[in-house]
Amino acid sequence: MLHPGDAISLGRRTLYIVLLGALTALGPFTIDLYLPAFPVLEEDFQTTAAAIQLTLTGTMIGFALGQLVVGPLSDKVGRRFPLIAVTALHVLASVAAAFAPDLGLLSAARVLMGIGAAAGGVVAMAIVRDLFGGRRLVVMLSRLALVSGVAPVVAPLIGSWLLTLMPWRGIFVVLAAYGVIMLLSAILFIPETLPVARRQGRGGATMLQRYKSVLSDRVFIGVLIIGGMSFSGLFSYLSASPFLFQETHGLDAQQYGLLFAVNSLGVVTGVQVASRLAARFGPQWVLAYSTAILLLAGSAIIVTDQLGLGLWGTVVPLFVFMTACGFTFPNVQVLALDRHGKAAGTAASILGAVNFGVAGLISPIVGWISKDAGITATTMASVMVGCATIGILSLWLIVRPRTVAMLTP
Repeated sequence: MLHPGDAISLGRRTLYIVLLGALTALGPFTIDLYLPAFPVLEEDFQTTAAAIQLTLTGTMIGFALGQLVVGPLSDKVGRRFPLIAVTALHVLASVAAAFAPDLGLLSAARVLMGIGAAAGGVVAMAIVRDLFGGRRLVVMLSRLALVSGVAPVVAPLIGSWLLTLMPWRGIFVVLAAYGVIMLLSAILFIPETLPVARRQGRGGATMLQRYKSVLSDRVFIGVLIIGGMSFSGLFSYLSASPFLFQETHGLDAQQYGLLFAVNSLGVVTGVQVASRLAARFGPQWVLAYSTAILLLAGSAIIVTDQLGLGLWGTVVPLFVFMTACGFTFPNVQVLALDRHGKAAGTAASILGAVNFGVAGLISPIVGWISKDAGITATTMASVMVGCATIGILSLWLIVRPRTVAMLTP
C-alpha cells in the first residue's frame, strides 16, 4: 500500500473521522463556547469589554504555544502520549476556570485551557497525514477542516443555549466533561499511528532540523500566512460579534446563537465544495478565488454599514465571508501537510499555532480601535479586510499558484 490508511475499512475510517473530528473541535469549543457570556462576564467582574476580550486572547495564545510543543513532541515520541497528557491538563484547567473568583485567575485558567486543548487539532491532523496521502488526504483533511471551521461558529450557539440552563460558570463544567470524554476516547479507541521506526531521532538538533525543513518551504510559508490571516478575519468577527449583535443590534443570547447557526451553514457548504474542487483543480486555485471573496465580502460589510442598511446589511455579506472561510481552511491544510509527511506533527503544530496565535493577537484590535465610539460593523470589517488583503498578497507573491504541482491520485 502506498499509504497505511489505504488498507483501513470504511467503518474504521468513519470512526477515525468522528473521534478525530471531536478532538479537533475541543480547541474551538474551548475558545468560543463562552462568547455569548461576554456581556455577563463584563457585568459580573465590573470591567471593560476589552478586558474580557483579553481572556479570549490568552486562550488562543495558550492554544498556539501548546501546539508548538505538542506537534514536535508527537513526531518524537508518538501521537498517543502527548494527546493523553495535554488533554488531561485541559480537564483540570476547565475545573479551575469554573471556580475562578476573579478575572485574573479566570484569565490564567483560560491560558492553561488553551494549552490543554492544543493536542486535539494538531495530533488529529498528524494522524491523518500518517495514514493518508494524495487526494484521499484532501478528503480526510476536509472533514477535519469542516469541524475546525464549523466548531467556532456553532460553539456560541451551544453556549447561548447553555446560558438559558446555567450560569456562565457551568459552561466551563461542560468543557471539563467534554475533555474527560475525549481523554477516555483517546485512551480506548485511538491507536498509535507513528511506529517507532518512523519517529524522528532524539535531541534538540532533530527538532530544529524539522522546523528548518518545514519553514524553509516557500509554499508552506505562504499558506501559513493565508491560514493565519483567514483565522484572524474569522476571530475578529467572533470576538466583536457579542457586542455588535447583542448590544448594538439588540439581539438576545438565543437570537445571537441562531445567527451563528446560519453562518455555520456557509462554512459547511464551503468546506464540502472545496474538497471536490481541490481534488479536481488544485487547492492553490481554490484559494485564488476564496481569498478574493474574503476581501470583497469584508469590503461589502463596510459599505453597507456606512449606508446605514442595518442588521441585514451586515449579516448578508458576513454569510458570504464565512462561506469563503469554508473554502479556504481545508486547502490551506492540504498544501501545508501534503509536502511534509515526515514532519506532519511539526507542520501541523506550526500551522495551528500561527492560525490561533496570530488570530489571538489581531482580533482584540477591533476592541482597541472601537474603544471610543463602540464596536461597529465597520470597525470589525476593517480588520477583516486588512487580513484578507495580506492573504491575497501572500498567495500571489509567496505561494505563486502556477509553481505548485497538482496533487497525486
